[in-house]
Amino acid sequence: MGEKVVLITGASRGIGAAAARRFAAGGCKVAVNYLHSREQAEALAKEIGGWAVRADVTDPVQVQNMVDELLDKFCQLDILICNAGVAQQKLFGDLTDEDWRRVFAVNVDGAFYAIRAALPHFIHRKAGKILTVSSMWGQVGASCEVGYSAAKAAVIGLTRALAKELGPSGITVNCVAPGVIATDMNRGLAPETLTALAEETPLGRIGTPEEVAQALWYLASDDAAFITGQVLAPNGGLVI
Repeated sequence: MGEKVVLITGASRGIGAAAARRFAAGGCKVAVNYLHSREQAEALAKEIGGWAVRADVTDPVQVQNMVDELLDKFCQLDILICNAGVAQQKLFGDLTDEDWRRVFAVNVDGAFYAIRAALPHFIHRKAGKILTVSSMWGQVGASCEVGYSAAKAAVIGLTRALAKELGPSGITVNCVAPGVIATDMNRGLAPETLTALAEETPLGRIGTPEEVAQALWYLASDDAAFITGQVLAPNGGLVI
């Protein structure tokens, strides 16, 4: 892919960190966004020769400042990966206003703010790749995860609509919707739950962050130049 500049939100661990390593291995300069995990982000940035940058994706001012600082530093941005997300498992009747706002603030508003900040640069260049990260639950919904499912479904809707709007400007917008992946987000699940999910998956196992990163890499590559508005689902066949 060459010397392209990539900004990955929520990149200090999990899928974001795997994506940072994959894009760096492909020759890209990677900006590793984080909020709380400073040591992890800085260690990752040092490992891959990237740049760690702190910003709360729920704050539009911090996100704009992050993008402005990145453009000052690298003079370009080629790929934006909106990966920052939070999960939420509660009965619908137990959801508070704060629960609902938080899951939408990180998963949906965070993508909106990042894309809005980067878009003038992409439009000026008439080029750019925008990738969002949803979930299989955004495609089909999950019991006891109504807020999360709704937010991730919104990410898919944003992706599809924006692809139509930005296509004439030479900008592609695609989404990756992972299944059950071995990340910190899922380590809180009981071992028997993970075993049951693996057994329900046609491929018979849980996915890895590296496999999701590979899907992101493909959609950002020149091989996917004629692909936009699509949802690529590395889920082992659990949702088809």
